[in-house]
Amino acid sequence: MEELVLQNLFNGDREAQIEAATELGKLNSKQKHKLAERGVMVPLISMLHSPDVEAIKAALFSLLSLAFGSERNKSMIVKSGALPVLLNLLRCESKALIELTIAALLILSSCKTNKLAIASSGAIQLMVEILNMNNVIISMQARLDAIAALHNLSTCDQILPSLVSCGVIFSLLQIIQYSLEKPVQLVDKAIALLDDIIFSSKNALKEAAATHGAIRALVEIIEEGSMERKEHAVRILLLICQSCREIYRGLILKEGAMPGLLQLSVDGTWRAKTMARELLFLLREWSGSGYGSSNQQSRNRVIEQIMQDIDADEEKVVGTSTTALRLVEEMLAKLSGIP
Repeated sequence: MEELVLQNLFNGDREAQIEAATELGKLNSKQKHKLAERGVMVPLISMLHSPDVEAIKAALFSLLSLAFGSERNKSMIVKSGALPVLLNLLRCESKALIELTIAALLILSSCKTNKLAIASSGAIQLMVEILNMNNVIISMQARLDAIAALHNLSTCDQILPSLVSCGVIFSLLQIIQYSLEKPVQLVDKAIALLDDIIFSSKNALKEAAATHGAIRALVEIIEEGSMERKEHAVRILLLICQSCREIYRGLILKEGAMPGLLQLSVDGTWRAKTMARELLFLLREWSGSGYGSSNQQSRNRVIEQIMQDIDADEEKVVGTSTTALRLVEEMLAKLSGIP
């Protein structure tokens, strides 16, 4: 069977090539490995240049089958020259081909030896542009695959500058804004990637902090998001505040972050509670001119007392959710009493 598949892929007509590509996907891993060693990637990549959509689909499915579960094959596909034609397919008008190509880039980007080649090929810019195409109907799975592929690439420090320069921070922030109106999986993947990039890149942190609406979106997630999203959002806000406290403390307070942070400080995950409290300590020290000095001093004293109450009641808070809720309500009542 392997011999016939190989022969038809190299020398067959259109129908024979499509059939051979389809049959290749049905072979076991040992048979696929043998075909890969004999250069089967070459005719499959040649099929991607065809004007025939069915031939391209068959070749893409076959390449996906070869790549799945084999780091060696993933590397061989890239070394065989697949990237330029895959990028051309990302620019085509066929939704099905675009989505299959994104899936291929997702699998290929999971291989460590492929990351730099994919990043330098221009694939990052094209995937970011696809994320930004709100007027084009691309399936949710394709958007998730694009974010996952970008996440794979982000694990390489050398690629982080390219990710930032290609506008990925703005694109991810656009996804998490008004997050309650967006698909859950999409927002979850977007904020996780945003968190990882911002944690690893000072330029990404600066861009996120300076983007209009970013702080507000993060505060809204802390108030209304899932626990996982809240953990990502509070870490990003903490990093923003730590980067330049004089600028960002006031902006975070103006977006009404205090209630959500207080709630998170008593009923979040261990990591979220720790980060929420650290951010609260930074916010309580703010004494900018935008707030009346006497009112700010009163607010700072209340926050100071709140933090002491949290620490004093830690065991009770962890033990009972009703105690936590009552403590938070008391905190917010104290703060709301200050004009």
